[in-house]
Order: sequence, then C-alpha cells, then structure tokens
Amino acid sequence: MKKHVISVLVENQFGVLGRVANLFSARAYNIDSLTVGETEDPGISRMTIVAVGDNNILEQIQKQLNKLIDVIKVRDLTGINLVEREALLVKINSHAASRAEIIQAIDIFKGNVVGIQKDSITTEIFGDSDKIEAFIEFIRPFGIKEMVRSGRIAIAR
Repeated sequence: MKKHVISVLVENQFGVLGRVANLFSARAYNIDSLTVGETEDPGISRMTIVAVGDNNILEQIQKQLNKLIDVIKVRDLTGINLVEREALLVKINSHAASRAEIIQAIDIFKGNVVGIQKDSITTEIFGDSDKIEAFIEFIRPFGIKEMVRSGRIAIAR
C-alpha cells in the first residue's frame, strides 16, 4: 500500500467537500488527511487529500472525481517533487524543571511558543510530516495535554 497525495481544484460551492469525501468512503478508501482552502481565485478551492491504498483504487477515484461537475482538475502529486507542510498546535505538560528543555526543543524545531500557563506550554510548529512526527515523539515523554494537527498541504515545485 502506498501513500498518495492528490490535489483537487474545485469550484468553491456548498456541498463539494461532501461529494468528494463520499467518493472515498463509497470505495472504502480511507482519507488520512484532507485540507481545503481558497486559491488565488476566491471562486476556486484546492483540496489536498492524503490517502493510503493501491494504484487501482486511486485510479478509479481519480476517474470518479473528474466526473463531478464541481471538480475542475485532479492531479496525483505522488512521487513528484513537492513542497509540503503541516501545522501543529500542541499544549505540553510543563513544570519548572522541564520548561527550559521544552522551550529549547521548540527552538530547535523552529517553532513558536504561543502560550505559557502555570502547568503547560502551548506551541505551534510548521513543517513537513517527518518534522511534525519527530517533534511529537520528542515531547511525548513530557505529556501532551492537547494536540491539533492540520492536514497536509502540498504544491508541485
């Protein structure tokens, strides 16, 4: 099974996201990550979908996506040279003894402290999936109080 990154340009219309997601669920193809946002044209949105599966299912989904009236363009970005990023907001358990080490890790990962409370530090980290995963694994021993992670966004170089 291979991880696929699919870019879908769609008209910025009500219900498009539901129709796209339904194509995946109807074929029992799990979406690992999905992000949607306006492009340079406010009438067009870009969906970046990350899913794991075989090439045959992906090919069928691409064909079905292209049949949707609101879909402008479908592009498989798998295996091409990409710039990709994710965002992570995480609240980490922090006490006086561990605070300096956590702040140093945030600095090493080029993150920003966005909040300090008596018993926690909230930070934002941006980067590729490997960087996000590495940061999560580093801070896990301190204790993660709360975490939210965006989906992956990607664009061909």
